[in-house]
Amino acid sequence: MPQLELKYSADLALDPTAIFTAMESTIQSLDTSAGICKSRAYPANEYLHSHAYCHINVLKKPHRNTAFMQQLHEALIEVLKNHLPKGSYYAIELDFSSTHYATLVS
Repeated sequence: MPQLELKYSADLALDPTAIFTAMESTIQSLDTSAGICKSRAYPANEYLHSHAYCHINVLKKPHRNTAFMQQLHEALIEVLKNHLPKGSYYAIELDFSSTHYATLVS
């Protein structure tokens, strides 16, 4: 179950739900074992320079090798870029979850 956090300066006119939906769809199209993507947004009212930062964590699995992660990273960059106003600064980080990470339901 991927985890996605979107942090951005509040002056950017973003639709986080649309970004989440597109990113989840992209992840699932490349990896049918991924499941749903838990996503949350944090617009920042205080910032220095407009920007967006997206961090996605996935579990480490044998099929998620370097080539797969590069392909996924490039696809997610395109998704985010297409949802940002032209000329926006952004960063995207795709990473593996910690070995001590657990997804639970109460």
